[in-house]
Formats: sequence, C-alpha cells, structure tokens
Amino acid sequence: MKLKRTMAMLMAGVMCAGALAGCGSSSGGDGSAASNSNLQNLTFVIAARDEFMSSIEAAMKAEAEPLGYNIVTQDAQNDSAKQIQYIETAVNGGAEAVICLPVDADGTQSLIDAVGDAKLIFVNRPPTNMSELAAENVAYVGSDEDTSGYFQGEYLAQYFKDKGQTEIKYFMIQGTLGQVSTTKRSAGVLQALKDNGITATEASAPVVADYDRPTAQEMIQPLLTSGKEFDCIIANNDAMALGAIEACKDAGVEINFPIVGIDCTADGAQAITEGTLAMTVFQNPVGQGKGSVIAAMNMIAGNDLDAGMEDLGTMDDSGNDYSSHVFWVPFEPVTTDNVADYM
Repeated sequence: MKLKRTMAMLMAGVMCAGALAGCGSSSGGDGSAASNSNLQNLTFVIAARDEFMSSIEAAMKAEAEPLGYNIVTQDAQNDSAKQIQYIETAVNGGAEAVICLPVDADGTQSLIDAVGDAKLIFVNRPPTNMSELAAENVAYVGSDEDTSGYFQGEYLAQYFKDKGQTEIKYFMIQGTLGQVSTTKRSAGVLQALKDNGITATEASAPVVADYDRPTAQEMIQPLLTSGKEFDCIIANNDAMALGAIEACKDAGVEINFPIVGIDCTADGAQAITEGTLAMTVFQNPVGQGKGSVIAAMNMIAGNDLDAGMEDLGTMDDSGNDYSSHVFWVPFEPVTTDNVADYM
C-alpha cells in the first residue's frame, strides 16, 4: 500500500543521518558526506507537537531505530526563542545541518541567522518570505499548500454538482491564524469551489481551533445546534474534522453532509472507511521526513538538492530566485475510492 511503501523508502535516507548529528561530522574528500558511526542522533526541531507531527516522528522512528539511529525531537512548544536556542545548541555541538519546522513563518530569518554557516532545512512549513530560501545554506522540503485546500474544493464541487446544487453554505474550522497553512488551505478550498462553478457562502464566521481536535469539537458543537443551515464542514486538518465528527455525534446530528479534512492521519483514513469523513488530502509525512534528511546530506556534500529524491516529488519550477532550494512533496486527494492505499 502506498503509505507503507513510502515508509519503507525512509530507510536509505536515515542510514546517512549520522552526518547530521553533530560533534565532528564532516565532508569527505570525494564530495560525499562522511559520518562518524558512533554518532547516532539526528536532531529535529519542531514548532509544537500535534497529530501530524507525531505521524512524522513515528514513521521516522519505525524505520530508523532498527538501524541503530535515534531521532531526537526538540519541541519548542510554539516558542520562537526556544527554537533559536535549540538550533544554536546543535550547531555549537558540531552539527553541519539542522532540520526545523518553524514556529513563526514570518520570523524564519532569525533561525537562518542562528544556524550561521551550517545548513538549515525547513520542513513542512516554509518561510512566508520564500526569497529567504535563496540563501546558499538554506532549503525547504514540504508540500505546496496552494494545492491542499484546492483538492478539498474540487471534491466538494463535484459532490454538489452531482446533486444538482450550485449554491452552498459552509462551516469552516481553521487552524492557527497567521500560519501559511491556515491561510492557503482556507483560500484554496474557496477558490476551487469558485473555479468549479459553486457559489459558497459562510453559514457563520470561521471557527479557529488551532489544529486541535478537542478545541474543534467544543467550538463547532454550538453551531450545529444553532439552527443555522449548512451544507458541509470544511476543516484545515483531519484532527479538527474529527473533532467536528465527534461534535455531531454528541449533538445527535446525523452526518448526511460532507466533512472534509487534510493530512490523511490514521484516524482520518479510518473515518473515511466508516463513512463519517468524506475525504481528506494526504500530506506525506514520511516523504517530507526522508526528503529533509536527504536534502541535508546533499547540501553538506555539495550535490543538487534533489539528488536521490526523484521518487518523492519535484523541484520548484516557478523560476524564482529560491527555486533550486525548494523541493515539493505532493499532496494527494483521498476518498473512499483509494483510502485503502493509505492505511
């Protein structure tokens, strides 16, 4: 199955993780990255733990631990100052590269400054100012958020067209305001509905649930029983979509309308098989994890960023000053038709 096959691909990338662990990793004279076999830690600095981040970590550990490699995850708990500290500590310890999911996409220049001459690979969440990625020692590996919400909108447009309906009302559950993923996922779904001939109107102002399942459940439930008419629930991630499903169950609301999410977590995929979640959009945690490791190794060795990554995605082709430093791992729509491939 696709997800399992993708997880298996991580093994080769993790085998070279020692060069990222710090304390004496170096580049060999032949241009390839060399590592001390005694160095088995790979530091990954995250913004904060959530369901999707746990999926990345679990997938990496499942493949890395049998090889004797230890994934050290530093959780900044949404504190930008802590992220800077963790990066500085890693570099001061000798790390040639640091992989980071930034707390604040608007403040990534401070992380670039903190890494100094070492390599910095942003994963999953790119800088708001993408031109920062044009720096020689900086790169990004992740998925293009412009496409994630768009897949939701395309699904919903077809769903309602099949019912002969071209005007809909929706509830939207948003992630953390100001984050690139929140902004682009929300805009993408509405743009796709518009592009496909659907007039979509808010049934209420968006609910902001910070990508958290219990928060979404608590905040959406009053709307479900408010008497407001709605045709679907759009969530910026699976966790919040699942919160909406629980709220419907608690409120005794029959789920005879589509609820859509993003990320294709294990629980999200299961909800599709149960018929409570209409669709989700697979964001490949293993592809991003493996890709960021390989990208770091390539940068250390002076190779092209995407060397050995051809099966994971594609380089940015926009022609911008940062294009040679950006690698896209594609989003993939998941419905009842193909969910088995992701379980």
